[in-house]
Amino acid sequence: MPPTSRDREDPMIQDSTGAHTITDPQAVTDADVEALRQQLGRVPRGVVAIASRCVCGRPTVVRTSPRLPDGSPFPTSYYLTHPAAVKGCSTLEAEHLMEDYNTLLAEDPDVAAAYAAAHEDYLARRAELGTPEEIDGVSAGGMPTRVKCLHALLGHTLAAGPGTNPIGDRTLDVLRERGLWDPARCSC
Repeated sequence: MPPTSRDREDPMIQDSTGAHTITDPQAVTDADVEALRQQLGRVPRGVVAIASRCVCGRPTVVRTSPRLPDGSPFPTSYYLTHPAAVKGCSTLEAEHLMEDYNTLLAEDPDVAAAYAAAHEDYLARRAELGTPEEIDGVSAGGMPTRVKCLHALLGHTLAAGPGTNPIGDRTLDVLRERGLWDPARCSC
């Protein structure tokens, strides 16, 4: 069984969303790799840390190297792995929620500015691990001007904490409101 927050020296905080954000990303254990294999149906590539965990201790978001072991660049630094969260985001994407968010970005300059700041935050966090030339300036999820992938944006919110990515925050709110996924409850 994966280690829980009680097994560590307080590396996680429960934020206002109920998610367990890791204040100091944790090294990936063998138990984590097995949990990720079960979640993804494959061995994960390029994982350097666990960025967020379920309340039960299993990974929810992994932090991924910007260059995979095969040498290819990989801009998605925060990869959502929790099956229920992934399914919830897929449901919202199938319902075209991104269109509503793109309209919001076009019509609300405050949200657009916060989303642009989220893009810069994402790039700065990824730069801690390196920045392959091929993806320099490219973040994830469509940032900074459009919404393309709710999975990536929710992963950023869960890893960085609420208030960092306004679209990831809104996605989490919708998931909770509709009962699709709630990070405060285990649904592994």
